[in-house]
Amino acid sequence: MKLFLSLALILTFQNCVSQNPFSESRSGFFLKDTLISIEANPAAGFSHEYLLMIPKGTTKAKTRFLVVEPNNSGFTSDSIELHRKGAIFVATKRSIGNIVATELDLPLLVPVFPRTRKENLVYTHALDRDAMLSQNEELERLDLQLLAMVSDARRRLQDLGIPVEEKVVMTGFSASGSFVNRFTFLHPGKIQAVVSGGLNGILMLPVKEINNYTLNYPLGINDLQEISGSEIDIEVYKKVPQFIFMGKLDDNDAVLYDDAYSEEERTLVYATVGEQMQPERWETCQKIYKNEGVNAEFHTYEEVGHWSTPKINGEVIEFIKEQITQEGEE
Repeated sequence: MKLFLSLALILTFQNCVSQNPFSESRSGFFLKDTLISIEANPAAGFSHEYLLMIPKGTTKAKTRFLVVEPNNSGFTSDSIELHRKGAIFVATKRSIGNIVATELDLPLLVPVFPRTRKENLVYTHALDRDAMLSQNEELERLDLQLLAMVSDARRRLQDLGIPVEEKVVMTGFSASGSFVNRFTFLHPGKIQAVVSGGLNGILMLPVKEINNYTLNYPLGINDLQEISGSEIDIEVYKKVPQFIFMGKLDDNDAVLYDDAYSEEERTLVYATVGEQMQPERWETCQKIYKNEGVNAEFHTYEEVGHWSTPKINGEVIEFIKEQITQEGEE
C-alpha cells in the first residue's frame, strides 16, 4: 500500500485528508467516497494524470466493471489545472459516469486530457481527426493512452481488493459523448456497454460511403484501419450495446465550429446526413445505425435541451444494470 500511496494523491469528497482513506468496515465495504489521482506515467503508456473514483459502499473481492468517462472541460486552455478541475467535476458530481458509478457501486476512471488553446483545432476531448493524427508526444493516440490508464487502474484496483472485468463501461455527454462514440469503433472488443448523449445530432457512421461520398474518420469507417493502425472488426462493433440519446430541444451543434469539424467534414455532413441538426440529421443517423444492424437503442426526450434529467439517468442506470448483469453482476 505504501507504494500505491506514493504514486497517488488521495482526496475525499468531504474535502479532508484522511490518513487511511481506504478504511473499510468488517463487512468489506469502503466507508468513504474516495478519489485517487494517478500521476502521468509515459513508461506505462499514458502521458497524463487520471482520476479513479471508488464510491462509498463498494465491496471488496467482488468482480465488477470499471466505468470510464473522458473529461470534457467545454473550453480550450493551456492550463492543465483548469482541465483537471473539470475532470474532478466529472468524477465527483452528477456526470453520467458518476451517476452510473455511485448507483451501481462501480469504480470510475476519468482521464485528465488537455485541450490546449495553443493547438485549438485539436479537439482532444471529442477525439476528433486532428487528435487522432497528432504528432505531439503528449497528445498522440489518446485512445491508446486511455486503454493504458485502464490497464493501470485495473492493477491498482486489484491491489485494493477490487477485481474488475477486462471490458469497461463507457459513458459520455456532448464532446465526451462523441469521444466514446468514436472510441467504440476503434476498440469495440474492450467495451461492455456504451452510453452517449448530447451528440449534436451527428454520429460516426458504420459505413464507408453514402451516395458516393467517402466517409473518413470521424464521419465514417473508410480509413479507420489507416487511422488506427490496426484492422477493426466492424461485426464486433455492431454487437456492443449502446444507449444513445438527445433532448428534443437540444440546439448545441458542434458541426458549425472549426475546432470540431473541418470545412471539408462540414460539407460532407450536410451532403450526407443533413444540415438541420434536428430532426433531419439526428433521425438520418439513427436510420443508418438500424439499417446496418448496430446494437443501439436511441432516445429523444421531450422538453429536454443539452442536459440530462432524473428520468434519463434512471433509464441509463437500468440499461447499464442489464448489460453488466448479463456478465454475472448481481
